[in-house]
Amino acid sequence: MSSVLPEGLAVTMLKALFQEVHVQSLMQSDRHSVYTIISNLMDTREQELKSLAADFTFGFIQAMDGEKDPRNLLMAFQISRDIIVNNYELGNFVEEFFEITSCYFPIDFTPPPNDPHGISQEELVLSLRSVLTATPRFAEFLLPLLIEKLDSDVQSAKVDSLRTLTTCCRDYRKKELKEFLPALWHSIRREVFQTASEKIEAEGLAALQALSTSLSKSVIDSDAEDSLDEFLNNVLQDCKHHLCEPDMKLVWPSAKLLQAAASASYRACSKINSCIFPLLLEQFNKHKQSSQRWTILGILKIFIKLIQKWDRDEEDENPLCAFKDQLCVLVFSALTDSSVQLQMVGTSTLAVLASQKDLLSSSDIELSVDHLNRLILQEADPQVCAAALEASTIISAIHPSAFITKMVPALTQDLNTERMEVKDDGEPLAPSGNALHQRSIQALAAISTHPSIVKRTVPVLLQHLTNLQKGTSGNESEMAILICQSLQLVAEHCRGAEESNQYFHQMVVPCLLGLAIQTAVQDCASEVRLGILCEEQVITAFGTVISTAYSDGETERASRTISQIVALYLDGDVSSLPENNLSRKFQPFQSPDSPWPQTQLIALLQAAVCSLPKNIIVPQQGRLLERLMELACTSDHRFTYTSAAKCIAGLINKYPAGEQLDSVLQDVLKKIDSGLERNAGVCAQATSRTRVFTLLLWLTKSLVLRYHSLAATLTDKLIQLLTDPDLGTEAADGFSVLVSDSSDVLNKATHADIRIMYRQRFFTENVPKLVQGFHSASEGNKSNYLKALSHVLNSLPKQVLMTELPSLLTLLLEALSCSDQVVQLSTLGCLHPLLLDATQTMSLHVDTLVNKLLNLTSSPAMKVRIASLQCMHALTKLPPHVILPHKSQVIQALAKPLDDKKRLVRKEAVRARGEWFLLGSPGS
Repeated sequence: MSSVLPEGLAVTMLKALFQEVHVQSLMQSDRHSVYTIISNLMDTREQELKSLAADFTFGFIQAMDGEKDPRNLLMAFQISRDIIVNNYELGNFVEEFFEITSCYFPIDFTPPPNDPHGISQEELVLSLRSVLTATPRFAEFLLPLLIEKLDSDVQSAKVDSLRTLTTCCRDYRKKELKEFLPALWHSIRREVFQTASEKIEAEGLAALQALSTSLSKSVIDSDAEDSLDEFLNNVLQDCKHHLCEPDMKLVWPSAKLLQAAASASYRACSKINSCIFPLLLEQFNKHKQSSQRWTILGILKIFIKLIQKWDRDEEDENPLCAFKDQLCVLVFSALTDSSVQLQMVGTSTLAVLASQKDLLSSSDIELSVDHLNRLILQEADPQVCAAALEASTIISAIHPSAFITKMVPALTQDLNTERMEVKDDGEPLAPSGNALHQRSIQALAAISTHPSIVKRTVPVLLQHLTNLQKGTSGNESEMAILICQSLQLVAEHCRGAEESNQYFHQMVVPCLLGLAIQTAVQDCASEVRLGILCEEQVITAFGTVISTAYSDGETERASRTISQIVALYLDGDVSSLPENNLSRKFQPFQSPDSPWPQTQLIALLQAAVCSLPKNIIVPQQGRLLERLMELACTSDHRFTYTSAAKCIAGLINKYPAGEQLDSVLQDVLKKIDSGLERNAGVCAQATSRTRVFTLLLWLTKSLVLRYHSLAATLTDKLIQLLTDPDLGTEAADGFSVLVSDSSDVLNKATHADIRIMYRQRFFTENVPKLVQGFHSASEGNKSNYLKALSHVLNSLPKQVLMTELPSLLTLLLEALSCSDQVVQLSTLGCLHPLLLDATQTMSLHVDTLVNKLLNLTSSPAMKVRIASLQCMHALTKLPPHVILPHKSQVIQALAKPLDDKKRLVRKEAVRARGEWFLLGSPGS
């Protein structure tokens, strides 16, 4: 490695090494030194080494011959590849060089347990493959070897051979492949037709595509045959006739082979499609059974889709134009068939057809929309309706005008129609009126993929939402939530589309706020019904729509509109609302004077300000935090103070680090400390402390996610509360909030500051404290520690949990005896993967496990019974000599849950008892 090595000395050293040293008689470490010397000299003295010409290659071949140590092989393979890639002269030693490396193919290596070197089989396989596929000069030796290994019965050898073939096809062309094409095709066809595993089939198809791609890139000589054409003719000859037998098992393997070959290039696609389309169209008309037609149409869809893969010149006609009319007739006939499966594949094929550039005429599209309308509004099967919605989403983005003129009016009319329940002999003829309204709402959202459609669908949805306030059918809340889910889908469609996005912000967000505030400012003392828009679940659904709109990352518009929302809440400025003639002033922060219908709308403020990207500063943030803090600590309405706490947490999570944040946090901590003090005899003390605890919990989560230094202090406060007589249970449940994903705030979708592996860090810092607290706690408080611990453990990745298992297993077993069903269920969830993957450790406690799990199979809670039976099933994976002594006891005990009143419990009992019956039997 010396940088001052005199010129010529590298050659002298290597000559001496090759001539005087018999490398394979040395110890492993010394052989490793030889490879290191060669590698270092190749890095620093390449030109000198190349002066040796083929002698250098021959010397390395002799040095490597017979090497068996995996550590040395990795180096030897790397040197071999460098010799080829860096154009060292191989001379007459091409075959010898190939033989010295190919003798290891395929790699059969299993690392020893606790291997300190960490060399995997995959590493060796990839390293050897990089050598064998490094040069087309190896083709005449490599391809026969691959064909030979493909004929073996070893599954891993087949997979490795197919992957190697795929890799070498990147550089091989007609010259290298031509001689071996028939044998290669025969081997690939056999593996796909007679496949023993999905992996081999997938690799075979990938290899076929690689072969076809390689031949597509080969230059066609004017006086020579086209190798691609000849190869595809063989593929078609062996596969085409199977497509005429849609009931036989080889139809789908044949279709997959043809698809793989056609996926290689536009030339290959055109060749195969020109033969396949007339055949499949003829077969569809020939076979009348729905199952046969379903197969044929499914195959047609695959090949129609393939054409989209290739970019064509503007003047080039779509190859499907010749078959367009026949395809339309075929697809439309499938859409009117009585078979659900045929209707579904027809719908998805229609979507693929309509996505083709310049293929369907405007009348074809209009007829397609009519069919989709019928399937959405009249078809009884929900699967067909779902397929029609999916197709409508795809087609509407390409052909919006047909949906504006055909589907939007039909859906709007359906929403405005009050339907009677029509029945014949007790059986419904079509979906109920309520179900049809739901479908119409979903369809309006599904087709909102283009700005021109969005401007027509959104007003319809908002108007229907407004009308629900006056409804009396009893399902208005459910419908309002569905509309909000649909509006959320529209918001997702609008992302990245400037015109749609702007319209959504100007139209939807102010309208939702206006509707909610109009309802909230009604006089609560009056006899007028507040209506569904004051229900928590509906307000939460409103918030989801607003959150989706503000999380799209469009900075300028969000900055402008968020200032209007903050002014609305802080100052009652309703100028941004569509209807601002309110009967009373909107003052959500005037606690305790503001009624709960107003204060609970903090949830909508939280949805907006906590979903903004980090680079957008919330206006009047200090004042807003102050008002939120006051509301969180004084409101008697649970939904209100929880929303305020979440809003504070969301803002502080993204607050820029510095003195201002430290000051805000100190103020919050003072309020929390004073609010958590227990004062005997104070009225409503429990409610007051619960409010402050809720604020503490969400603030802790916001700081834990961003690794703030105060997070540990706040977590310690929560751990101390586990022994509190009033808040102990809530504190234990709070640990679930800390480590689980929240749906409405402090998640990735709302751009929260979430550091990597925060759960692992939280586990490392706090589990020892929880364990220590458990041991020192009184009997009445132990269950709180167990519940908190089980929540934390349940959130951990399995790999992390495995490393901590020995120290925590005793505690987990004790948790199974806890009377709290949440603790039981959470603990069972932790134990199940451990029974499958940590068999040695779990075997030490098998007696305790069997008894405790059998007790839980009689739990009052169905979920606990199911989880315990799943663990009993997993117990059979422990070593037989450990569990066989318990066989008769378990089989007898598991007879009881076989008669459980719940079907899911009986199902798990059958599975578990069946495995225990088989223990010790031959072949088990």
